Amino acid sequence: MDKKKETVCEMDMPYERFVKLGPENLSDRELLAIILRTGSKGENAMELAGHVLELAGADMGLLGLHHIDIRQLQSIKGIGIVKAVKIKCMAEVSNRISMTKAKRNICFQSPDTVADYYMEKLRHQEKEHAMFLYLDTKGHLIEEVIMTIGSARESVVCVRDVLRKALLVNATSFIMLHNHPSGDCRPSSEDKLITQKLLKASVLMDLDFLDHIIIGDKTYLSFKEQKLL
Repeated sequence: MDKKKETVCEMDMPYERFVKLGPENLSDRELLAIILRTGSKGENAMELAGHVLELAGADMGLLGLHHIDIRQLQSIKGIGIVKAVKIKCMAEVSNRISMTKAKRNICFQSPDTVADYYMEKLRHQEKEHAMFLYLDTKGHLIEEVIMTIGSARESVVCVRDVLRKALLVNATSFIMLHNHPSGDCRPSSEDKLITQKLLKASVLMDLDFLDHIIIGDKTYLSFKEQKLL
């Protein structure tokens, strides 16, 4: 067989390449084509996968699937609700695998391990999410709670709700995390203000406010590490 024809043939057969070479040797496009399984009229699965990756962002690869929603996916000819749901499920599965791997090494007294664990969960969000981690006397996680979801610029946190939840779950300490959709993890004046409010209130309630961690794009800022808490 002509070498050029063989290359084209292999590009159209991601299943065969998977069996022959293993998943680690497949491109993002080939992996996505296997998930899609079929193409559309006039296009095979590989070509359809290419359109999806273009929408996700040429420099983002599969990671860009976190940033597009089902409606955007369905704007691509050949992507219906079933294929769109499959794609978003694949993105969520990869996210959960990353979090499970990070969880093995998490230490709630160490800001870098906390940030590492929650990085993939928060950094892809397009709106600010304020999450609270409630811990017991031994520093073990009792519960994690998304307290508020705000706009692309801010989320409003109610101090009373934060402390009430701590009492309900019998926590002795807590950590606040929130994301900056802009990717810049530098604290705003509002971030500093809510941190001070939580600190003052937690002292009165005999609770330890351990840290406030801001998640950016593959980066984080810890109020504890920066001696802002």
